[in-house]
Amino acid sequence: MTDAHTAPAPRTTGGLLTFGETMGLIVATAIGTLEHARDFTFGIGGAESNVAIGVARLGAPATWIGRVGSDAAGDLVGRRLRAEGVRAVTVRDPSFTGLMVRHQRAAGVVHVDYHRAGSAGSRLTSDDLPVDAVRQAAILHLSGITPALSASARHATRYAVAAARAHGVLVSVDVNYRSKLWDRDTARRELRGLVTEADIVFAGVEEAQLVLGSHATAPERLAMDLAALGPAEAVVKTGSRGCTARLDGVTHAEPALSVPVVDTVGAGDAFVAGYLAERLEGGGPAQRLRTACAMGAYAVSVPGDCELLPTRDELDTFLKAGDVLR
Repeated sequence: MTDAHTAPAPRTTGGLLTFGETMGLIVATAIGTLEHARDFTFGIGGAESNVAIGVARLGAPATWIGRVGSDAAGDLVGRRLRAEGVRAVTVRDPSFTGLMVRHQRAAGVVHVDYHRAGSAGSRLTSDDLPVDAVRQAAILHLSGITPALSASARHATRYAVAAARAHGVLVSVDVNYRSKLWDRDTARRELRGLVTEADIVFAGVEEAQLVLGSHATAPERLAMDLAALGPAEAVVKTGSRGCTARLDGVTHAEPALSVPVVDTVGAGDAFVAGYLAERLEGGGPAQRLRTACAMGAYAVSVPGDCELLPTRDELDTFLKAGDVLR
């Protein structure tokens, strides 16, 4: 089987551009039922902003665009992203900033309640995405969450992809299927369309099966079949086993690092951030995948979605120690 094309190297100017919904995040700090929780933290969470923060922590430029409400949570989104070195373009909306409430019922069993129907973030439109911002980027990254939010967000996603392709900007897609947001048939059609337009695609095993309409379980087969849809770089995330990728017609595998698991939320976003940061820096396949797996491992070894993602120096130190843990 021949893969569709070879993705060009990203531009030396520009950086990562991403967009989507970032919400306020309330987290119960102790394990147990939500009704018995007494202590909480308040932060932000969103797949695309998590990736932007991870990329910025590793020293690459990153821009995030999204709608937020004129409320305390919306203020926090902008402040947190800018504090992380992300260029945050927040469009104020009369609706409210979405909210997530998360707790661990038992160790490793995470429950998340979303309060986002009609939220500011779901009202994203193509007008929020300046063509100049897309044109100046090296990589446009999006997730399958955004087109699931609303008709206007879906149109904005398609608009951004078309603009990126028209201006020679690499398109990166993390499938990120969310069953609470749309049904499988609608999701499959939309996500498959995005994958065919992408240069880089990331998917878990079940997400790859959804996009492909396949029952295959071998990551190597799934990566090859995703690449056959169009992306030059197809990466299948396999959690504690690491990842398998089809990159420019060659299959690669990278094992995971063995670390104590504290919190698995955000690990997939950290993985993507590691890969894209190295892609922006011109790293080869082995370096991209190694950094991606290291970022994912680091993310599960600390609490939170994005707050404790490592800097480049911290990741280098972690990798030196991690070699012993493989």
